[in-house]
Amino acid sequence: MSTATQTHDIEPATPQSEGTDRVDPAALPSTARRAPLGFAVLALVSFVVFALGAPDGSVTFRISGDGDLFRIPDVVVPGLLTEWLITALLVVLTVYAFLRVRTGRLTPSWAVLVFGLLFVAGFLVWVVGAAETPSVSLTGLLAGGVALSVPLVFGSLGGLMCERSGVVNIAIEGQLLFGAFAAAVAGSLSGSAWVGLLAAMIGAALVSLVLAVFSITYRVNQVIVGVVLNVLVSGLTGFLFATLLESDSGRFNSPPRLPSYAIPFLSDLPLVGRILFDQSIVGYFMWLAVPIVWFAVYRTRWGLRTRAIGEHPKAADTLGINVNRMRFLNVLLGGLIAGIGGSFYTLVSVTSFTRDMTSGAGYIALAALIFGRWNPVGAFLAALLFGFASNLQSVLSFLGTPMPSQFLAMLPYIITILAVAGLVGTTRGPAASGQPYVKE
Repeated sequence: MSTATQTHDIEPATPQSEGTDRVDPAALPSTARRAPLGFAVLALVSFVVFALGAPDGSVTFRISGDGDLFRIPDVVVPGLLTEWLITALLVVLTVYAFLRVRTGRLTPSWAVLVFGLLFVAGFLVWVVGAAETPSVSLTGLLAGGVALSVPLVFGSLGGLMCERSGVVNIAIEGQLLFGAFAAAVAGSLSGSAWVGLLAAMIGAALVSLVLAVFSITYRVNQVIVGVVLNVLVSGLTGFLFATLLESDSGRFNSPPRLPSYAIPFLSDLPLVGRILFDQSIVGYFMWLAVPIVWFAVYRTRWGLRTRAIGEHPKAADTLGINVNRMRFLNVLLGGLIAGIGGSFYTLVSVTSFTRDMTSGAGYIALAALIFGRWNPVGAFLAALLFGFASNLQSVLSFLGTPMPSQFLAMLPYIITILAVAGLVGTTRGPAASGQPYVKE
């Protein structure tokens, strides 16, 4: 295979002219029209809700906090003017997206990113402006969002290891949950958080082992196996929690907390200090894991082979790659990575295990993987978005906004639905994902 093949994904051919992204509009896939339609819906929401219901006063966004190395002035914006300006910009981007599709071109990624940031800004101005105190700390909002996204990032990276190999991993929820359970029990019995972290990785890998055996060796439908594993792990951990952990929580459900480290000087920087340089061990692992996985997938021989068996396993087999053995190992590796995310719940967030404490985070991690187009960096950014939405629910409830708490609780899942529905653009997974390989 050529070097170009090693460093770039194989994308489906699109009929287009040389040197341009313009194609016949009729040749565009139907999913290419979802982005302009999604823009139009959200722009209408911005007009009806944000602009017409804009707060009359000013809204304050605090950037610096107590103890920062230096202070950055608060950002104070007029609510009414800001909402109308944001709505106008959203309308402009919507028209631009429709014109692109009309002339046979896809909506560029930068337009999707700018539109999303503007919509989030409009939402924040609207909802914070309606609070009893129209002021919010951006540092706390972002730092909390990053913390909540840690297990989502590891879950999506673990799923990426599987799906890039051609194995659909619906069992991320079970991997995170069993990792959290194993970390709590092993950490409690040993008195060491590091032993708990290792147990979380092994526990999640055991769930991956069952997934690999049934989906690769016995060629059972991978989606069904994943769903069954999630139900099995939920029932098993719930039973053990009720019969073992609750009866003797001091022995089995009191793990120590993983240490957190604040890097001197850097942790005192405004805004980015708490996010990048004041993290738990698992948080620092997250910042390292994303570039490492990206490099491994796109810049190594292993990554080339992994992408090959996920796109065209028969061609990879003819080149001497043992497809099923490599899939098996990659699924186990994905479980080890997901287990680190599971340990976050019982060794970082809280120091005890509770029944079904992951609360569907595995499914959101799977949505982040799809939203990020099976790319480590894209999955990471999507996980950050979902973590931000989850933290926003807590912050807005604390501020006393008039928005119903039930709607705030729905925010992460609404974003998940929009992402999976493809309103952010066309997504294409590995061509052989979900297809068992039988050597002829």
